[in-house]
Amino acid sequence: MKAYSLLGPPGFTRQLAQRTKRVSNNRSTVCRPQLGRAATGSGAAFCSHSSSRAKYSLVTRAAASGADADLDGDLELLKTESSPGPRLQPSERVLKLWRKANAVCFDVDCTVTVNDSLDLLAEFMGCGGLVAEVTNKAMDGSMNLEQALEERLRIINCTPGDIKRFIKAHPPGSRLVPGIEGLIKALQARGIAVYLISGGFRELTLPIAKHLGVPKENVFANRMNWQWDDETGEPSRLVGFDSSEPTAHNRGKPTAIARIRQRNPYNTIIMVGDGITDLEAVQVTGGADLFIGFGGVVERSPVAAEADWYVYKYSQLIEALKRYTVAMIGSGAWACAAMHIVAQNCLAYDEADEFVDEVRMWVYEEEFQGSKLTDLINSKHENPKYLPGISLGENTVADPDLESTVRGADILIFCAPHQFIRSMCKQLIGKVKPEAFAISLIKGMRVRSDGPQLISQLVAKYLALDCSVLMGANIAGDIGREQLSEAVIGYANPEHAKVLKKLFETRYFNITLLPDVAGAEMCGTLKNIVALAAGMVDGLGLGPNSKATIMRQGLSEMRGFSKALYPTVRDETFFESCGVADLIATCLGGRNRLVATEYTRASLSGSPVSFEQLEAELLKGQKLQGVLTSNEVQEILKQRGWEAEYPLFTTVNRIVSGYFPPTDIVNFKEVPSRPIPSEDGDLSDEELAARRPRPLATAEATA
Repeated sequence: MKAYSLLGPPGFTRQLAQRTKRVSNNRSTVCRPQLGRAATGSGAAFCSHSSSRAKYSLVTRAAASGADADLDGDLELLKTESSPGPRLQPSERVLKLWRKANAVCFDVDCTVTVNDSLDLLAEFMGCGGLVAEVTNKAMDGSMNLEQALEERLRIINCTPGDIKRFIKAHPPGSRLVPGIEGLIKALQARGIAVYLISGGFRELTLPIAKHLGVPKENVFANRMNWQWDDETGEPSRLVGFDSSEPTAHNRGKPTAIARIRQRNPYNTIIMVGDGITDLEAVQVTGGADLFIGFGGVVERSPVAAEADWYVYKYSQLIEALKRYTVAMIGSGAWACAAMHIVAQNCLAYDEADEFVDEVRMWVYEEEFQGSKLTDLINSKHENPKYLPGISLGENTVADPDLESTVRGADILIFCAPHQFIRSMCKQLIGKVKPEAFAISLIKGMRVRSDGPQLISQLVAKYLALDCSVLMGANIAGDIGREQLSEAVIGYANPEHAKVLKKLFETRYFNITLLPDVAGAEMCGTLKNIVALAAGMVDGLGLGPNSKATIMRQGLSEMRGFSKALYPTVRDETFFESCGVADLIATCLGGRNRLVATEYTRASLSGSPVSFEQLEAELLKGQKLQGVLTSNEVQEILKQRGWEAEYPLFTTVNRIVSGYFPPTDIVNFKEVPSRPIPSEDGDLSDEELAARRPRPLATAEATA
């Protein structure tokens, strides 16, 4: 046997070979060495599934004294003879399956643990050699699986008390393969179900499952049968095992996986193991979708040759789990508040570790206090112009180049004024990853000759991405100050929604998943029109009764208009954060309410100003969405003859367009039936133009 680049102190190679080599039928097998007698009892560890045809084996660097080694040490390869190498790098298909797994099933002996539980129990009972002989017969085919199990149990002849003493002497944590605990925690943190499927016994496997946090109902293993003492009423003698368990028979593991599929709606199930019986799981219809071979304890050449992917360290599987790179498109107040959350969650430690730490943020470059805004953000880690005093996180990188920002990103967050999104998407065609997905935080829509288009629909059309939406009662400053808030994520793809919830949810920002993209987005869009009406009420100095009337009518029109355009919109959506809660927050404290209030006061004072002027004075560069949305909605109402059906929407638009004064907001039920002054000839075109504030730029003009 030749050893290649074996690390260790002088003489370690010879000691290792002496401790790991055993001869069976004149054919050699090399197993992981016994790493410390305190944890594993006397003698070398015995891997019951050891293949006589093994071509490779991995060992770990250990102290020459035989004391417990650092099990995460460098693994080296002992080559016994030449053979085709295993697939050490996953193909694109294999990696994709691994990353979208719904459930992962692990063999236990020599996969989860560094030794075979039954063989270790035999050593504990003083009959290790006899049991090893039976194991060899099973491995070379001279004895079938059921006979071997029966004979091994007969030789061991343990009692329940013996098993308790064995578990105490060999606690589960002392027997685990390096990295398995971290891998299972990472999978579970991502919502991936973990199962243990063992050809061993449930009595020996359940303590391991408990230590790893695997539910007992997710354990498939054989059960020991006991003879009960008539006097004590306690089990006293082992009399065999329950042959009804699938793992008691040939091809038991694919049978167990088939049962898992019957009970759960899993699309992708993966089997991880070291032996031929584990490989069988992927070779039977209804079994696993992928087999990952593990050679960190013992390598069997038939398994290594046939595995879809072969690994020696569980860190390889952890590192291969999907990690999402996030990009933010936008840098206004709401984008910065959202970035405050996203940057925290990307940087925070958790077992799942699903997000890359660095988050890139596209910033429209401009000067602020003599410096470029991107330079200020990257040096101060806050946006001093749009959301001063709120940290964006040290892992946020501001970038004025849109294409550079999204390059390589898996998740795109759109949070820019909605009138600019079309031109941005056109610029990004062919520049984003095909498998990426998006979420829009934008409240607005685009009006086209063939009908309205929501921002999520626009993103999906131009970039061919699934696009969810995040909508809710989200005043940027409150979220930046980490005050209790909430939102919904409207989604079409539930897997993407789960990831997005993890990206946005915090202790102060609650997320509800809602399978109604159109409903959530329409709520977020239309409430800005109602907020303008609420601001006019405030500007008139009216009380809460008047504002409540406006808000109730507004909610009713939001619901009716949304369902008229999108019949699948759910009624329940309007009672979520994106509906009534967002409406309340916006009508009490949003920028649309603020500007409409000042517009009304200026009109009453006899010195009217335009919304465009107020936007520049009050919002310091941020965009006012309500007027633009009102114009877009009114165009749809006019095209479809719906103006009288939505009197509040129509009244708001006629006021912001200068046809009627803000005082008419309280007459919203009558205004739609009144003739527009210019059409009635009451005002000349010059007088009307002077009276009407210059409208904000339309989507087509600015996109």
